[in-house]
Amino acid sequence: MAPRPPWRAVLAGTAVAALGLTALTPVNAFAVTSGAEPQTPAGGQAPLGPPKAAADTDYESENATVVQGVVESNHAGYSGTGFVNFDNVTGSYVEYSVNAAQAGTHTLTFRYANGTADNRPVKLTVDGGDKGTVDFPATGAWTTWKTVTATVQLTAGVNKVRTTATTANGGPNADKLTDTFTAPVDPEPPTPPTNLKASNILATAATFTWTAATDNVGVVRYEINRGGNVLKTVDGNTTSATVDNLTPNTAYDISVGAYDAAGNPSQQSNVVTFTTPPSNDTTPPSVPGNLRSTGVTANSVSLAWNASTDDSGTISGYDVYQGSTKVATTTSLSTTITDLDPNTSYTFTVKARDPDGNTSAASNAVTAKTSAPGGAGGIPEYDKDIAKVDLGWAVDFLPNGNALVTERDRFEVLLVTPSGQKTTLGKVPGAVGTNGEGGLLGLAISPNWASDHAIYLYHTASGDNRIVKMTYDGSTLSSTSTPVLTGIAKNRYHNGGRIKFGPDGKLYATVGDAKNSDNAQNKSSLNGKILRLNPDGSAPSDNPFYATGGNARYVWSYGHRNPQGLAWDSRGQLWAAEFGESSQDELNLIQKGGNFGWPSCEGTQGSCSGYIAPKKTWPTSQAGPSGVEIVNDWIYIAGVTGEQLFATQINAAGTGVGTVSTLFSGRWGRLRSVTKTPDGGLWLTSTNNDKNGGTPSVLDNVIVRLKFPGGSTPGGFKLTSSAFADNATIPDKYTCAGDGTAGQDPSPPLAWGAADGAKGYAIVFADVANSGNKLHWAIWDVPAATKSLPEGLGAGYTVPNQGGAKQKAMGSGANAQKFFGPCPGGSSHPYTFTLYALNTATVPGLTSSSTMAQIETAIKGASTANVVLRGKSSAAA
Repeated sequence: MAPRPPWRAVLAGTAVAALGLTALTPVNAFAVTSGAEPQTPAGGQAPLGPPKAAADTDYESENATVVQGVVESNHAGYSGTGFVNFDNVTGSYVEYSVNAAQAGTHTLTFRYANGTADNRPVKLTVDGGDKGTVDFPATGAWTTWKTVTATVQLTAGVNKVRTTATTANGGPNADKLTDTFTAPVDPEPPTPPTNLKASNILATAATFTWTAATDNVGVVRYEINRGGNVLKTVDGNTTSATVDNLTPNTAYDISVGAYDAAGNPSQQSNVVTFTTPPSNDTTPPSVPGNLRSTGVTANSVSLAWNASTDDSGTISGYDVYQGSTKVATTTSLSTTITDLDPNTSYTFTVKARDPDGNTSAASNAVTAKTSAPGGAGGIPEYDKDIAKVDLGWAVDFLPNGNALVTERDRFEVLLVTPSGQKTTLGKVPGAVGTNGEGGLLGLAISPNWASDHAIYLYHTASGDNRIVKMTYDGSTLSSTSTPVLTGIAKNRYHNGGRIKFGPDGKLYATVGDAKNSDNAQNKSSLNGKILRLNPDGSAPSDNPFYATGGNARYVWSYGHRNPQGLAWDSRGQLWAAEFGESSQDELNLIQKGGNFGWPSCEGTQGSCSGYIAPKKTWPTSQAGPSGVEIVNDWIYIAGVTGEQLFATQINAAGTGVGTVSTLFSGRWGRLRSVTKTPDGGLWLTSTNNDKNGGTPSVLDNVIVRLKFPGGSTPGGFKLTSSAFADNATIPDKYTCAGDGTAGQDPSPPLAWGAADGAKGYAIVFADVANSGNKLHWAIWDVPAATKSLPEGLGAGYTVPNQGGAKQKAMGSGANAQKFFGPCPGGSSHPYTFTLYALNTATVPGLTSSSTMAQIETAIKGASTANVVLRGKSSAAA
């Protein structure tokens, strides 16, 4: 064996506490037994001292998963049939599957030999969670076997315990691991630290002091946080610390959280806010290099440039100029300038800024010409402001085109019309804030809203985060709520909160790890997951871990830090966006039962082997991805930290994404949600005041509408009729006024533009008076090549002369198989024709016996995009 470098000292108590481990002695978390064990012949069983307690379980290394190592038997004294000799490389590892009968504190005893004079430390992880470094000191000879121990928290069932070499010398000779159950789960978190104060605030440093938290067992570490990211960790005996990696001339909001040995996090301390003073730096950054155009459309120019440098080590941002006008501000090295005219040349430059406000000279100028109209692709442009709100966190649309909006810090649900009329419907009972990222978060309107009037909300309560159901009948929001799923751990940070109904009719929810990274790999915890549940709050039996029971029944995917965006593509695949810790944010293509790696892996950084890799990553300073929407397989992501909207197209195979465009950089500040509208646009919410828990008395956030040039959605997808204009009166000949009898009316002529990638189309005709959704008629399985329907479609479940298209209507007999026109029997009455682009040529699960509600639900489940043609009628039979 190759000689190995000198020993390093065993892990000290401060580092142990920082890693969340329970020390076995006042100093060392990993205790080395004194003296060598008696030797036995090769292949024999070494005497191991006193008999083991009944709870002890041995796991022989030769039976574990070994990567970059070999099983050998050339040194006497091992147990079992051999031992593992790590390869002499960083990253070689042995992974044990430890099946714990009880959750709680466990002592892991590693039996090993190290015949060199050097320490061979390994990184210890449990289900991907970092548990610190285990030192393996010299034992004097390869035939001298000793033990070291580590105390960790295990969940009931199988836990993946991995020891990974941290140096090029590899690890020791690993004989076996012994698991000893020490204590039951400690469910009690520490109290919050109090009286946090900041002092000695300098340009790049500040000192923080606080009053200690208390715990039933003991506090082992404190984390100093900014915006959910850890700035510094200290041990449980320390109540002051200086953070020396701050940025000059920058606003901070700081809190402290405490952790016990079981990994339970406290709620956060009080928050201190301050702005670091400028430094004495007067030197501007270097000039951004190689400004270039990377693409054009009829309404946009995409730009990229090389990074600047600064003597402070930090670039605060880049300002993009069109002539002398600033048109974008970004921390990225690219942006797309929108709202331009076709066939027009534009000239741009870029300047860099440092934290002290020093600005570089302008980059080289680049001139680009937009393309001719048409083929606008997926790059939207600004249309109009809709309304000012307080931190609009989530948006969902009712069948009549009006939207419901949640206000995070006011705990209110708003009704907002496309014209901007705003009505406060009421508060969500029991919703509270966290002085941070909690409050009234996600919103999802029931797919059966016309009949059940149910809306679902994700909010923080006094003791947890939860999903509740309320009713809204089109005019009144209920004053009470019904719990759907409770017991989701909360914290000031990492609450997740997005909820959406999927194409399968199930409710999906994103849940953050609540500042306890171990939650993400623990299937018994609801946190650090994407959950899937039935509308009544029960767990679907086809969920991947349903048979496990308990909270695991709800888990759809795990290993998430703080996911927030959810959307489905034309194939029915689920995509999700996720906030990273300090290196990378993520866009993930979610797999049923998939493990996405947190906390072992962040994006593509860390120990990522065996986990599902993201499809796109960004530096955490550039993205902060929150809401996600998909329109015709274009993905739109609202960026909070980066203050910009990201747009990218899913590739033809559905396995990844193409070039990502950054839009509206710095225009509206922090962007929280993006939602497709029934009329073919996007609503975007900005949340400028959300850094410190919000200022609910100030309505300084805006909902804006984006539009797609050349059509309602990418590709010019738009529904029209030659018989009447949008929102005009439907002629009497298509209503019951035509023959004086309800039903069996001739259908109006309809035409539309193609939707990108559509495999078929469907149209649903509905009465939407009083925010209702009374379904009159539907036609589906319209071939993809068809772009119009003639006046007066014939009767029959299979529509005559329409390539196998099917139809169904309200009523019975003949009325159930032909267009059923408006017949409200009163004054002016609103109706909608909704055109759906389908991801399948044949909508599955439908027969001539299907109800209208079942037909609409199935069509929505197969839809990738929809647009609406509105009409009015006062016809009466």
